[in-house]
Amino acid sequence: MASQHFSRLLLIMASVALFSGCASPSTTSTNSAPTASPAASTAAKNLKEVRVQLAFLMQSIDAPLIVAINKGYFAEQGLNVSYERGFGNSDTISKLGTGKFDLAFSDMYNALDFNEKNPGDKIIAVAITQNAAPFSILSLKEKGINAPKDLTGKKLGAPAGDGPRKLFPLFAKEVGIDPSSVQWTTMEPKLRETFLLQGQVDAISGFSTSALPALLKGGKKMEDINIFYYNENGLDFYGNAILVKDAYAKQNPDVVKAFTAAYIKGLQDVLKDPNAALDAVLAADQSKLMNREAEKIRLQVALDRLFITPEAEKLGLGSVDTKRLEKSIEQTVIGFNLKGKPKVADIYTEAFLPAKDQRAVPAKNDRKPLT
Repeated sequence: MASQHFSRLLLIMASVALFSGCASPSTTSTNSAPTASPAASTAAKNLKEVRVQLAFLMQSIDAPLIVAINKGYFAEQGLNVSYERGFGNSDTISKLGTGKFDLAFSDMYNALDFNEKNPGDKIIAVAITQNAAPFSILSLKEKGINAPKDLTGKKLGAPAGDGPRKLFPLFAKEVGIDPSSVQWTTMEPKLRETFLLQGQVDAISGFSTSALPALLKGGKKMEDINIFYYNENGLDFYGNAILVKDAYAKQNPDVVKAFTAAYIKGLQDVLKDPNAALDAVLAADQSKLMNREAEKIRLQVALDRLFITPEAEKLGLGSVDTKRLEKSIEQTVIGFNLKGKPKVADIYTEAFLPAKDQRAVPAKNDRKPLT
């Protein structure tokens, strides 16, 4: 069953410290909040409820959301944010389209596919949370696949709906191999890395942020793994974004702006102190099944490749380079076999972003290393 977490943060009177006695997202509904004044209780009741779905299980890359809840950034914006786990990007987008959630974290490219099939439930991105996508092909060095061209004649594995698998023909074209020269094996997402570890496939496609922790947990070391990132091989895609139904955004523009502002503030805190951010995510894990080392690896990959990029430092967090997005949309049309010709404005808008000076990537000397 998907777990749901509710922010218990209260807008309290100036004479009381903002975070005094505040319950963390890891606490259950049986834990009571501290006694608050009538004014504080009224303020809490007036918070706007916002339902959010993650792309998958809560992971360390969801730290900006958790930190923003913990520190009261959403409450300061008048929002009471609850969230549930997701079951993959496509499923998350589908549920957002039905109105089950108000906002969600997923990718623009699957959203383009959804929009073509469901024009009456159009979804848009209002902020980019990952400036680069973790799309990749991963193999073990023992397989002798030391460059993308070595994939010729090999057996690859991925779930049928895997985004990088759908885009593989474009990847193959960019690296100069025949996409039909590889054989695909289909499995459930949870078995992808197991198939590679057991030698049932020679390589897998997927998100490095998901595959790497599983491979390392399976006994491999970083030096045992070859990773070929799509954005280093001609497919410079953006990663996940904050998505919302176009109709909801038009009806609730202030809510969307408030959510985006609070989330970006949380992301800035994660970049400044990833160790505290990792602690916050682990504390919010009600299952207590999270592995700290695995989540540390996942967060480090995000810091190095997804969150902090030259483009993000130039344009600010949440924004896009229009020409880059145009090209990746054109590639998506081919890779996903879309019939239409969507434009940037059909899937992304900066109308809900804070001012650029409020979205800056923290200076390098203000960013602590993840240890």
